[in-house]
Amino acid sequence: MTLVPPDYPAGPLPDIGPFNDGVKASRMRTLQDAPNALRRAVAGLTDQQLDSTYKNWSVRQIVHHLADSHAHSYLRLKWTLTESQPTIKAYEEGDWAKLPDCIRGEIQPSLALLDALHRKWLQVLSGMTPEQFERTFHHPQSGQVVSLWSALNIYAWYSQHHTAQILWLRHHRQW
Repeated sequence: MTLVPPDYPAGPLPDIGPFNDGVKASRMRTLQDAPNALRRAVAGLTDQQLDSTYKNWSVRQIVHHLADSHAHSYLRLKWTLTESQPTIKAYEEGDWAKLPDCIRGEIQPSLALLDALHRKWLQVLSGMTPEQFERTFHHPQSGQVVSLWSALNIYAWYSQHHTAQILWLRHHRQW
């Protein structure tokens, strides 16, 4: 019997309430811990295991996607702090995941990028005021206006979501 991977192995995105210092601290701890949690999730995996898929993407693609996605989020944060409701640059995540670096590339550069990127991201987030978390950007693909508070909550969850996909594979394939 083949098990079907769950859509949300870390649970669904939690409700995003109004700005709260305690929730901010919790989300920042999640982002601080995310690179090490991902590093632990992929520790010791062989190339064959890194090329195993969770639904549509391999573990290798998931690692590279997290680095790409979080780099975009960091830049969106900076644009939103320095421009009035910018329209961010969207990208086709699925197409990026099909590029050679994501299909065959070593994961160490993406893990190192996440380490540095999260340290830099947290420096910016820690100095932000509640009013700055209310600043918004426009997402051209979805048409949504997204606050920086929502973005923080989404990306903290997103880190856990993709790491949980890898952990689910490890558990169910007994790696």
